[in-house]
Amino acid sequence: MPQVDPELFDRGQFQAELALKASPIAAFKKVIRRAHDVLDARFRAGREVRRLVEDRAWFVDQILGEAWKRLAWPEDADIALLAVGGYGRGELHPFSDIDLLILLGGADHEAFREPIEHFLTLLWDIGLEVGQSVRSIDECAEEARADLTVITNLMESRTIAGPEALRQRMLEVTSSERMWPSKDFFLAKREEQRSRHRKYNDTEYNLEPNVKGSPGGLRDIQTILWVARRHFGTLNLHAMVGQGFLLESEYALLASSQEFLWKVRYALHMLAGRAEDRLLFDHQRQIASLLGFEGGDNKGAIERFMQKYYRVVMAIAELGELINQHFEEVILRAGESAAATPLNSRFQLRDGYIEVTHPNVFKRTPFAIMEVFVLMAQHTEIKGVRADSIRLLRDHRHLIDDEFRSDIRNTSLFIELFKSGQGIHRNLRRMNRYGILGRYLPEFGHIVGQMQHDLFHIYTVDAHTLNLIKHLRKFKWPELAEKFPLASKLIAKLPKPELIYLAGLYHDIGKGRGGDHSELGAVDAEAFCARHHLPDWDSKLVVWLVQQHLAMSTTAQRKDLSDPQVIHDFAQFVGDQTRLDYLYVLTVADINATNPSLWNSWRASLLRQLYTETKRALRRGLENRLEREEQIRLTQSAALDILVRGGTDQDDAEQLWSQLGDDYFLRHTAGDVAWHTEAILQHPNDGNPLVLIKETTQREFEGGTQIFIYAQDQHDFFAVTVAAMAQLNLNIHDARILTSTSQFTLDTYIVLEGEGGSIGDNPARIKQIRQGLIDALKNPDEYPSIIQRRVPRQLKHFAFPPRVTIYNDAQRPVTVLELTAPDRPGLLARLGRIFLDFDLSLQNAKIATLGERVEDVFFVTDAHNQPLSDPALCVRLQETIVAQLTEANLQQSEPNRISI
Repeated sequence: MPQVDPELFDRGQFQAELALKASPIAAFKKVIRRAHDVLDARFRAGREVRRLVEDRAWFVDQILGEAWKRLAWPEDADIALLAVGGYGRGELHPFSDIDLLILLGGADHEAFREPIEHFLTLLWDIGLEVGQSVRSIDECAEEARADLTVITNLMESRTIAGPEALRQRMLEVTSSERMWPSKDFFLAKREEQRSRHRKYNDTEYNLEPNVKGSPGGLRDIQTILWVARRHFGTLNLHAMVGQGFLLESEYALLASSQEFLWKVRYALHMLAGRAEDRLLFDHQRQIASLLGFEGGDNKGAIERFMQKYYRVVMAIAELGELINQHFEEVILRAGESAAATPLNSRFQLRDGYIEVTHPNVFKRTPFAIMEVFVLMAQHTEIKGVRADSIRLLRDHRHLIDDEFRSDIRNTSLFIELFKSGQGIHRNLRRMNRYGILGRYLPEFGHIVGQMQHDLFHIYTVDAHTLNLIKHLRKFKWPELAEKFPLASKLIAKLPKPELIYLAGLYHDIGKGRGGDHSELGAVDAEAFCARHHLPDWDSKLVVWLVQQHLAMSTTAQRKDLSDPQVIHDFAQFVGDQTRLDYLYVLTVADINATNPSLWNSWRASLLRQLYTETKRALRRGLENRLEREEQIRLTQSAALDILVRGGTDQDDAEQLWSQLGDDYFLRHTAGDVAWHTEAILQHPNDGNPLVLIKETTQREFEGGTQIFIYAQDQHDFFAVTVAAMAQLNLNIHDARILTSTSQFTLDTYIVLEGEGGSIGDNPARIKQIRQGLIDALKNPDEYPSIIQRRVPRQLKHFAFPPRVTIYNDAQRPVTVLELTAPDRPGLLARLGRIFLDFDLSLQNAKIATLGERVEDVFFVTDAHNQPLSDPALCVRLQETIVAQLTEANLQQSEPNRISI
């Protein structure tokens, strides 16, 4: 810390200010405000961040010292003011906690109550927010013995005012000889870290990571230092080099990583104007600019900044694992000399960890770099790699060159890993963490730490890829068979499961290069298969899966699955049952690994429906396609059987059906037709709409809630309905709009609750929805044209121009309108109003929300139920949608503001 820094704190000028003013508060506030401005200016000017955080701590020392001196303490007062925690280390970011301990020599708090209260009141009045405790030395010992956080804070204490002897006595009574011996302290800190990591899903790669608490964050470095301090009595990173825990190069990497995170945290606090440690979207762009990141090579400044961040925290996590294993050996197993169990001539087991038999193993036999991961997959009892061997692995990564990659021993070992019964994901993750995977597969190295600045992809590309392989493995777990019934069943019967893992490894590897990542990835996958000598059938399947990995989800979410032509085309595209099985399993894993919130009940049922219908088409034979008339006849026959058995008159049902049209029977199951028919026949002709609500399936994890509405047709029916649903906080995922010949509308919506769950068996909620819809449809003039719902914080940072494409369907008499736009409350209601203004009839809709954007498809006709034929009309429609949604987006989004 600086001894004197007059620009930051001029003691003489401060004393003069105090003398001039009746109250000291204004003088204190002025000097604090000035120091804050000086430090922020130094940060912008590029001052070393370590000096900045130390300068701030020094300044606060001066302020607290001046405040403390204003109180009339007796000369022999047995009381001291201590800095503890991060402030005790002499490190303060703009809004870091200022943690204080007022330490008493004896237990008589009352003797100092009044001056302590005056001191704390002064700090509050001058705007210095502190966390404080008042304890005697004995109370410190009592609290520290019971609380890990307290002992940790006390270890980092400094005396700011008062006798230093008090702190030394406190340190003596809380030493490791009296409490929290280094073994207990290490075990408790390790469990504390694991628990903290679980809060962040055990990944360094969260979309809005916590710079302090996330895996690989600043808290992980502090944990290392705390354990070292408790055991060795040092709290200095460089001192760990002398203890043999770090090489000089590792220390340099850890120190530079800490410096980068400090810069990010300093900028976060400065921009947020508060103690903000989450790297929110609100600040990522501004921090990237402050730290000098620029866009280029298909990557924006944010992507470059965040890739640097993710690579830094990954390096910290890797070194942290190495150091923690050293701690285990030195602290937990001190004096023990466990016998080694040979695995082969190159590796052995010691204390459950694999290690090399000789320091030159990797140099003499480079293929051992790959072999170690295969051995861990084959021997699931192995806990990991011993620290010294991790270091040797890192030191020999340079041996992985083109010759290494083409060596049949290495290619065979890599494929063998993918054929292992267990441990595939775990060891691929280790390979990634140790920097082996990105060197062996340079194309994978390019995506390490690469993020996509959206709400759809919540992990970096490499983390998502490994997460996908993890999900594929989890499909084999019996406890997940209920959540993923079809995927669990199919993965067990795939003829070569290693091929789906390889396809998963390559499916997104082309991202970040510009162009179609599926096509680029297919080229890389083909080269990989050739280099690894995969048979022709295996290679073709892997390449096809990589190239087409989005086809099934796109078809399910954007096409009308009730149309036999759609199913026939997809069956023809897939070609055979084996490819269908592989593609379905890969698709389910991909969605879940992209963003857990994407896997809702409706998306699950869509994929299941597409799989089942395609399987039937393949079994029937592509030459024996199911025609529309046959499908209608089968649906009506099955529905009639249900109705007659339930007591409905056949003639009544058939008379009603004669008014409904063919599309109704194509778009609904026999069960739904029977359900609708019975309700319509029983519905009184009182002018009120009929609203039916039920779950689409009995499965707990699949299906949304189906809302069926039967009412006299009116031109604004869709606009009123979707506006009412938005007000009821329902998300629409599918809409089937039909009008009977008797001018009654038969609309079916599949909805989920606003947060993504199904409504389920909730009578009160169902009653609320039904009544809300009936009231809205009975009074259409009262529906709100603009939905008054708050835009979620994250969505406000993703404003892009809506894109509208309009074309006529080549196989059906409808016009297709495809929309990609920022997700905003009331979007469907706005569209409904536009369709109304243009005199359009909506026949069908596919609604998909993907993170911060919607990708919706609408099938519309003109007032005469014909496709749109006027190009000028289509242009006007397109321009109107873009203009209105852009205006709404600007109204609902807040501009980025820098508050410094």
